[in-house]
Amino acid sequence: MTQSDGLMLARLGGDAKILCKRTWWVFLVGGIASVIFGLLAFSQPMTAWLVVAVFFAAAIMVDGASNVIGSIRNRDKDGWWIMLLIGVLGLVGGGYALLNPLVSMKAFIFLVAFEAIMVGVFLVMLGYKVRAATEREWILYLTGGLSILFGILVIVNPAVGGLSVILMIATWAIITGVLKIIFAFKVKNLPERVANRFV
Repeated sequence: MTQSDGLMLARLGGDAKILCKRTWWVFLVGGIASVIFGLLAFSQPMTAWLVVAVFFAAAIMVDGASNVIGSIRNRDKDGWWIMLLIGVLGLVGGGYALLNPLVSMKAFIFLVAFEAIMVGVFLVMLGYKVRAATEREWILYLTGGLSILFGILVIVNPAVGGLSVILMIATWAIITGVLKIIFAFKVKNLPERVANRFV
């Protein structure tokens, strides 16, 4: 590696450190929203499909709005556009689900699967971006991987019963939500702990 390559890595790593510190709350808010949705879905699995759809829409819209705000505030940092894409996807997906609450169960299932896969891909990309600044990127890889796997499983077997789908979605939401919360607290003070990493 040349000296210029090292300086470039250091600059990007520094950007990633700052991005992690400034946007830790984004992962926290998104994680809490996801866990709340999962718990509500578990506590009322036989409630009207309309209610579950509204829960889901609200959760991903909160997560999306947090990502959009966090990314725009830090658009001078490497990786900000990935967070923006995650946010826009959440707002669009949540907005669609909220404006079309009576959409068929099958259509809703595919919406959830698409959302899970795309968010998973973006989380893996974000993990790759911040890998030079933190050893906690594996949490993003794990969260993204589980989300992608969930989405694929739903697409492969979309005909499962309504209750089964609700429980699957709730489980996915809680697991990924908890992982986001863990990541948020792990990187909250990251820049101070690794300030000399690139020296």
